Amino acid sequence: MRYFLENEVLAVEIDSFGAELKSVKRKADGREYMWHADPAYWGRTSPVLFPFVGSVKNKEYRYEGKAYEMGQHGFARDMEFSCESEGKNVIWFALSSTDGTYEKYPFAFRLHIGYELSGNEVKVLWKVENTDEKTMYFSIGAHPAFLCPVHGEADKLGYGLRFGGLSSELHHHGNTADGMAVMEDEVLPLADGVVRFTPGFFDKCTYMVEGEQTKEVSLLDKDGRAYVTVLFDAPLFAIWSPEGKNAPFVCIEPWYGRCDAQDFDGSLQERAYGNALSAGDCFAAGYRMLFF
Repeated sequence: MRYFLENEVLAVEIDSFGAELKSVKRKADGREYMWHADPAYWGRTSPVLFPFVGSVKNKEYRYEGKAYEMGQHGFARDMEFSCESEGKNVIWFALSSTDGTYEKYPFAFRLHIGYELSGNEVKVLWKVENTDEKTMYFSIGAHPAFLCPVHGEADKLGYGLRFGGLSSELHHHGNTADGMAVMEDEVLPLADGVVRFTPGFFDKCTYMVEGEQTKEVSLLDKDGRAYVTVLFDAPLFAIWSPEGKNAPFVCIEPWYGRCDAQDFDGSLQERAYGNALSAGDCFAAGYRMLFF
């Protein structure tokens, strides 16, 4: 079911399936900012990544001596959420564990996703409740896809990104074809904090950025004007567009967790950037998107 938020600046649409943001339009002229999930490129718009971010090595993870199969980015994005509360400018959705989720993820939980609209800002809010009697281990992340180009050009060449607070370089990691992190440090040259998209820019890998190098990433048009800015407190983030497709969108993804490294051989509790939540406790986080 589709739900709507609206103010004098933006009109927002969210699907209860996956509690997924599907559309953000500027009311003044009808400009759409979000990717429309064309499966020819990528059939999603802004899925939540829970209870895993990225892929686990060999498509399985270990917890208390038992192996569990798990697909990329967990399962919440492919489940129906209930609407907890709804107002003109804020809405909350919830997803609870089931017998089916417990078979592949042995924890009882309740995941809440909220959207709050204020002026030209959409705030995404996450709350993870551990309703189990044991410590819960999880990751959570965002995967919003923004139209690029946005002015009707043939492709996104000449568009780019600005990384707040950086000047000459961005350090990042890549990934293998099966989604494992390659931990060799790579450097992306910047000019006054900006990189422009050139042919093949997205053909090598996902850009995984660790070390809290910045907490602000803006998507720029060919004239250098920011039309989307993502603000976050997450310990890492990713930049992605499908390899080899010249896809007309770019994802800016704040993450609390990531895929396993090539050489990882540990348990669920040992996964990089994983979150441990005691029984009965609640984890709260989120991110903000500004649209211009």
